Amino acid sequence: MEISSLQKARYGYSPKLPKMLRGGISEICVSEGAETTSVADCEKIKALFPNTYGKKEIVFKKGENTAAVKKQTVGVILSGGQAPGGHNVICGLYDALKAANPENVLFGFKNGPSGLIEDDYIVFDDAYIDEYRNTGGFDIIGSGRTKLETNEQFAIVAEVCKKHGINAVVIIGGDDSNTNAAVLAEYFAANNTGVQVIGCPKTIDGDLKNEDIDCSFGFDTATKTYSELIGNIGRDANSAKKYWHFVKVMGRSASHVALECALETQPNICLISEEVAAKKMSLSQIADYIADSVANRAAKGMNFGVAIIPEGVVEFVPEFSVLIAEINELLAGSKADAFNELPTWEEKYAFIKNGLTEASMEVFAILPQSIQQQLFLERDPHGNVQVSLIESEKLFSALVADKLAARKKAGTYSGKFSPIHHFFGYEGRCAFPSNFDADYCYSLGYNACLLIQYGYNGYLSKVSNLSKPADEWVAGGMPITKMMNIERRHGEDKPVIKKALVELDGKPFKYFEAHREEWAVETSYLNPGAIQYYGPTEVCDLTTKTLALEKAE
Repeated sequence: MEISSLQKARYGYSPKLPKMLRGGISEICVSEGAETTSVADCEKIKALFPNTYGKKEIVFKKGENTAAVKKQTVGVILSGGQAPGGHNVICGLYDALKAANPENVLFGFKNGPSGLIEDDYIVFDDAYIDEYRNTGGFDIIGSGRTKLETNEQFAIVAEVCKKHGINAVVIIGGDDSNTNAAVLAEYFAANNTGVQVIGCPKTIDGDLKNEDIDCSFGFDTATKTYSELIGNIGRDANSAKKYWHFVKVMGRSASHVALECALETQPNICLISEEVAAKKMSLSQIADYIADSVANRAAKGMNFGVAIIPEGVVEFVPEFSVLIAEINELLAGSKADAFNELPTWEEKYAFIKNGLTEASMEVFAILPQSIQQQLFLERDPHGNVQVSLIESEKLFSALVADKLAARKKAGTYSGKFSPIHHFFGYEGRCAFPSNFDADYCYSLGYNACLLIQYGYNGYLSKVSNLSKPADEWVAGGMPITKMMNIERRHGEDKPVIKKALVELDGKPFKYFEAHREEWAVETSYLNPGAIQYYGPTEVCDLTTKTLALEKAE
């Protein structure tokens, strides 16, 4: 396979480890802290996880390694969507296993959790691992979205592990994947299988974070990649001076990506879904808010701008959520067939009008026809609207165009509005990891090996103090149950890792809030440029603006 010059160079990069993990594996000991409780619903979570709940947090330190000496045979899977750095988690795990004992073995199960169930794997060796060091993507073994959640699946996984002599499984994934890791760990403990489960925190969306996890891996690289593109667009907008760019970015459940990109690039507008929900903003109010920026800039002769839109923002608009719920009810069961058999959009529109409440129909009526039709396209497996398919960047530019047309008619606006649309999602998921993500992910994998060596089960590999240089990072582990609460999923109570939303009283949002009025009117764009891998530390190893602001002293 032909490779680029940068890829060749990245193979040779040596990721930085926390000081406590450097040197020999034999010189790393463990320090146990206090017992833990779940973030909420303690009694319910404890009842569901009697064998793995309440375990102690741990930190690794320099000292004599007191773990029992035995051969380790470990399996690893990548679960869910791609995030930059996943390869380095596996590389760090592999290197630590081999450093502890050259006889240790690492199985890579292919295409996510299904690889464990189907016993589809590769046994890693040096030559194979070396081709993936410090590179983006999940192609080292592939990923998948199969959920490990039934006892039947767990029993199969236990048999696969027994067949190969596997004593630990490392699951690299997001909140759902690590929830499943905790449930699998509980099953293994309850059935005395002798198999440990360790999780690693991954998601570019940034919503797998809490007081213990500074950030999930991949967030740094993805937001830097998007910010480079948005910075380029801002420079182009200021050069051409005739287009408004509406940029949708990843973030279905939270707006961390949008906020970080706004802090990096200083656009005229950035919607924050959590604020939309807190203020109960309507579609009309949001459109007016954006239109105000367009009009104020036009009054200064600037008929151009940049707006960042989180992909899930419409779900946070109360009136839109009600509309979606009514549409789901309107097309429940056989009623969907009756709707789909109608030959024209006019007839379908009449069907919709007859089935919605007056308030929801008012919301539906203001949507552009293309968006109206998107609401009635493919349904998810449960028959519900797939809100993620809605082109929210086009929705808001169309609503803004309507607002501006009304203002022009009223004589309060005389500018030009020419919107252009972008969606940055896949562009960032497999980028070459930044030095930060390369170091962080390698440390997570290395750290996971030590958690296995010391016999921990149902733990998350944890590396914290990430706003400091890698020398000062703190490596250890925490029970996954500590992050859990109970949520209603499909009519049932389910234990899940609590998603982290943007905190409206947090330092990153407060900084944004303090500057956005100026950014809305002025041309304050920053162009952060491409990710840098070589050069001064302050250029190559800098962390996200979000983390820097959160940890500012």
